[in-house]
Amino acid sequence: MQGDDQDLRTQDLPQVLVIKPPPLLTLFEDKFMSSKFQLLKAWESTLPLDQFLTTYAGSVRAVLCSGASPITLDIIRLLPSLQLVVTASAGTNHIDLNECRRLGIAVANTAGVFSDDGADAAVGLLIDVLRKISAADRFVRHGLWPSKGDYPLGSKLGGKRVGIVGLGDIGLAVAKRLEAFGCTILYNSRKQKPYVPYPFYTNVHELAADSDALIICCALTAETRHMINREVMLALGKQGIIINIARGAIIDEKEMVECLVKGEIGGAGLDVFENEPNVPKELCELDNVVLSPHRVVFTAEGFIAACELVVGNLEAFFSDKPLLSLVIDE
Repeated sequence: MQGDDQDLRTQDLPQVLVIKPPPLLTLFEDKFMSSKFQLLKAWESTLPLDQFLTTYAGSVRAVLCSGASPITLDIIRLLPSLQLVVTASAGTNHIDLNECRRLGIAVANTAGVFSDDGADAAVGLLIDVLRKISAADRFVRHGLWPSKGDYPLGSKLGGKRVGIVGLGDIGLAVAKRLEAFGCTILYNSRKQKPYVPYPFYTNVHELAADSDALIICCALTAETRHMINREVMLALGKQGIIINIARGAIIDEKEMVECLVKGEIGGAGLDVFENEPNVPKELCELDNVVLSPHRVVFTAEGFIAACELVVGNLEAFFSDKPLLSLVIDE
């Protein structure tokens, strides 16, 4: 009888639509157990997605998404009762923000949960490229040390001029870490930050020309797509390093590959790519490039904190309380 009562209570809970499970949900589904809502798992249905959404159109007030399940204009139009989109990521480029604004749909993200992990990873990639750590590892593992002798020298991090593109939570955390290594910090952002001591550059071309390395930490928008183009890379120069932990399409990937192959820039550390999970084969053949499968900002600790924030946002919404990490206000 107690189990039946629990099932009835569960049936009465409002449903949160999930089109495809974000990694957070896949790894930590137990963290999404709540007395305030239940998950409506579209990916488990045999119905075509549009038919599934039409079936539940009147009852779905909230959606949980990630980059693997974009909330497009077409999806929003199929959900006339939608009031909240919660993404299991800091980035929101997979959500039609303009349509959400127009309809008064609130959007919440994971805010700064991954900032420290992302900053650690960005610095790690930069050190790896400069000091040739991954390449030296392959050199030893492939048995080349006895036959080829000493490995080529790397380059020192301290004293480098590092340009940060996007001085938000992650960019600022990167800056603080690199200051401790003795680097000089420069930055470009949508607006100048009056509370930081670093020189501000209004455009990335000038920033690149004055930098030994560029670290990309900004959001992907229509304005930032391919912002790091051939001209910017040539300004960075033959010794310059590019680190990207943001979104692949911020860099013109085709031009970057050509610059790397021709030796027009010094190297790259890349966690994100334009056509994931497909990575240009030329990048895999270069020892001055360090690659990661869009995972460097994630840790088990960060995922658990993100789960708590996502669930907290959903529970706040269904309790008529303020959202914890609002991106768009209603």
